[in-house]
Amino acid sequence: MSRYDVRYINPFLLAVVDVLGTMAMVQATPGKPYINTARTSTGDVTGLIGITGHARGVISLSLDEKCILAIVSNMLGESFTKINEDIVDAVGELTNMIAGQARVHLANDGLNFQASTPSVITGKNHTLNHISKQPILSIPFTTPDGNLVVEISLSDNE
Repeated sequence: MSRYDVRYINPFLLAVVDVLGTMAMVQATPGKPYINTARTSTGDVTGLIGITGHARGVISLSLDEKCILAIVSNMLGESFTKINEDIVDAVGELTNMIAGQARVHLANDGLNFQASTPSVITGKNHTLNHISKQPILSIPFTTPDGNLVVEISLSDNE
């Protein structure tokens, strides 16, 4: 699966906008999707979730520190000023919600996926544990408080 069609992009666009709008009252505006050839994260914290089914792969949600602090502050109704255990837990939960909602949209197109439990990585420019040889499709978003990116790498089932 060397190229990604719009059937894979739109479910994630819808899921990010809906989950962040509903859970955190944050407006996320999608940018132009691109292929991440550097294979490193653009954010300060990333949630990763493995998927199997129609294809196998990894979905990740990577956020700037300022962006995730604003999102979690809105979600939990308290002010966060640094990445801590609550932020890490929230990133895992957001990754799960976005991947879950995208999987519902994909299933409506006959593309069924199951997901594992998310893991979370923190730190600048961390390496993304996506499938080694597959391209990583990156869908960037801007919010009033910073940037985030959803990334997907899929490979056909062997």
